[in-house]
Amino acid sequence: MEKPKLTTVKIFLSLLFAFVVINLNAQQSDNLVKFVNPMIGTHKMGHTYPGATVPFGMVQLSPETDTLSYEHNGKYNGPVYKYCAGYQYDDVTITGFSHTHFSGTGHSDLGDFLVMPTTGKLQLNPGTEDRPETGYRSKFSHDNEVAEPNYYKVKLDDHNIVAEMTTSARVGFHQYTFPQSDEAHIILDLTAGIYNYSDKNVWTFVRIENDTLITGYRETAGWARTRTMYFAMTFSKPFTKYGNQDVSKSQVYRGFWGKFDQRNNFPEAAGRQLKFFFDFKTAANEKIKVKMALSPVSMAGAVDNLKAELPHWNFEKAKADGQALWNKELSKVKVTTLSAADKTNFYTAMYHAFLGPTLYMDRDQQYKGLDQNDHQAKDFTNYTTFSLWDTYRALHPLFNVLQPKRNEDMIKSMLAHYDQSAHDMLPVWSHHANENWCMIGYHSVSVIADAVIKGNANFDANKALDACVTTAKNKHYGALPEYIKLGYVPDEKSGSSVSMTLEYAYDDWCIAQMAKKLNRMDIYDEFMKRSQNWRNVFDKSIGYTRPKNTAGVFKKDFDVLSTHGQGFIEGNAWNYSLYVPQDPDALIETMGGKKKFVTHLDSLFTMYLPDKFFAETEDITREGIIGNYVHGNEPAHHVAYLYNWAGTPWKTQDKIRMILKKQYQPTPDGLGGNDDCGQMSAWFIFSSLGFYPVAPGSDVYALGSPAIIEATINLENGKSFTVKTQNQSDKNVYVQKVMLNGKTLDTYFIRHADITQGGTLTFVMGAKPKK
Repeated sequence: MEKPKLTTVKIFLSLLFAFVVINLNAQQSDNLVKFVNPMIGTHKMGHTYPGATVPFGMVQLSPETDTLSYEHNGKYNGPVYKYCAGYQYDDVTITGFSHTHFSGTGHSDLGDFLVMPTTGKLQLNPGTEDRPETGYRSKFSHDNEVAEPNYYKVKLDDHNIVAEMTTSARVGFHQYTFPQSDEAHIILDLTAGIYNYSDKNVWTFVRIENDTLITGYRETAGWARTRTMYFAMTFSKPFTKYGNQDVSKSQVYRGFWGKFDQRNNFPEAAGRQLKFFFDFKTAANEKIKVKMALSPVSMAGAVDNLKAELPHWNFEKAKADGQALWNKELSKVKVTTLSAADKTNFYTAMYHAFLGPTLYMDRDQQYKGLDQNDHQAKDFTNYTTFSLWDTYRALHPLFNVLQPKRNEDMIKSMLAHYDQSAHDMLPVWSHHANENWCMIGYHSVSVIADAVIKGNANFDANKALDACVTTAKNKHYGALPEYIKLGYVPDEKSGSSVSMTLEYAYDDWCIAQMAKKLNRMDIYDEFMKRSQNWRNVFDKSIGYTRPKNTAGVFKKDFDVLSTHGQGFIEGNAWNYSLYVPQDPDALIETMGGKKKFVTHLDSLFTMYLPDKFFAETEDITREGIIGNYVHGNEPAHHVAYLYNWAGTPWKTQDKIRMILKKQYQPTPDGLGGNDDCGQMSAWFIFSSLGFYPVAPGSDVYALGSPAIIEATINLENGKSFTVKTQNQSDKNVYVQKVMLNGKTLDTYFIRHADITQGGTLTFVMGAKPKK
């Protein structure tokens, strides 16, 4: 047989590729929900939850799989760390379904108002995983579990009940399909919580309004030390009997309530440790539905939220309405990928990125403020859950592209926090009307500066700048007086002294950029000078940043690989010495020039970091490490892009595609580290699209190696920005040419305006580096 000519083969391959692309595009239906897998990250370090919620919703209705206490024998109980989101994929029992959760955090709280349906003898304790029959918990199988955006379903094997969950913004909607039973119960455990301990509940109150409606609240002292959440809970069917158990041990004075039988059919209860039960008789396959509305303000607010958001009992409608909201948000990027797995990773990353910050106000726009007073959000939507040490890096910059209006409201929420702060501080890590003071830096200023520089500042920018300056001069926070006096945080003052110095210097640079934009040059000059403070902890004799004491002497017995006790938080000198995102050129010069810098970066990705060097750091595990590059934690998220400044952009391209493949998989253990309220996911989205904000507070993005075939970003201003690739494949990771609107770029950077003005960014890919 005559061999086909080469041109014929090329034509055939071209047609085959076109056919594949057409089929992939055909997958891009209006139903993007089907490409999301909420189970990703629910195993090991991801700390995500699989339950139901709407975009940025106040309610996150999700299963809990164990009840470990935060403390054991008066000390921190290490195994509880697995349960930051309440759920671990390798567990075999479910204890119930609660209404508030963090996504991907490395510390935790919440788990409010746990509900559990049961049959048989009433049991009000949860039992244990190895003996679930001793309590209300139940065994379950992943074979009978479904997780979708705004929908979760599981069979509770021990009770033969199918549990389904969906939500609106402020209401959790349960649907339980019972067997025939004269002993059917729905338990409301007000003692349950995440990172729980015996004294976490400060007070609980429940009021039986009628035989289908109850209201109440719970105040807790956990990560948020003064947190109150109110609820209204309603049943689709009247209960036949109800009662409660108070397991409080420390309440000495109980007044004269002892004259009543308060445990059975009594219309109100108050105490520190309340557990309620509601009894029913059910026919086979009978559905009992429960709606739980939340409010940060009052029980009346919860009732109003319930009536306004879910006045009906149509579970399928509520599910469909919530999934329509998800489709709207996911449609902000229409993407064609090389594989189905890539598409699942991409849209699940968008899903995780849009879980928070979370709504924190009633339908009438009332919310509880940091000062514990009730406030009215007059011209903005109030948000909470600000994990800013994580999310300033990529999540909020992503919002400036995909969610600019929401990001403006989040900044207005931060400014309201500042107005209510007794410390005159912008948020550091805050949730539910509380400042938690977790982690370091004052990264609200990065979020605010990034919005101002990118023209997304529908707020009083000068007032915001004043708040940033005041925050950066606080006399009580994080060794700032020493930092201002010495130009660095001394080792004696903090075990994270180098990390603090580096992050403060970056934040100072952000303040300077905002000041320059607003023509306030005195502030610009002051904070540009402060932004150079990173140099004060850089020891040129060894080529790394290093702790320094008050006398200006560098720490002896210094280990550049250890993540513990060396002046860094959740990182080591190898990673953190590269944290000068505001001035990579100066960093490269300080480290000995481009050639030496590239060698350092190469070694970072290829060397081996023995377990002993991160054994004492809870947030760093083997899964999140490539060489000595710790992608499972945030301080090095910009590092792979630094090759661009060193004149070797093809190494950025190679590393980005490697990280995408190694650190993100469409499986329950598919995340190499905590998703950290969407930061890991935002990194994935930016990097898959081919550009990344190395230094938020600048309008510049560094180009990498896009992992998609094509993506169209549908902007809020009505325009669209499309990223296209030519010759894309898993092997063709190197960029041969980049064109913006048909014009070849001579740089590996684009600006924010290039995106918001709309247009097309085209990458021509190849299998070999173009040097």
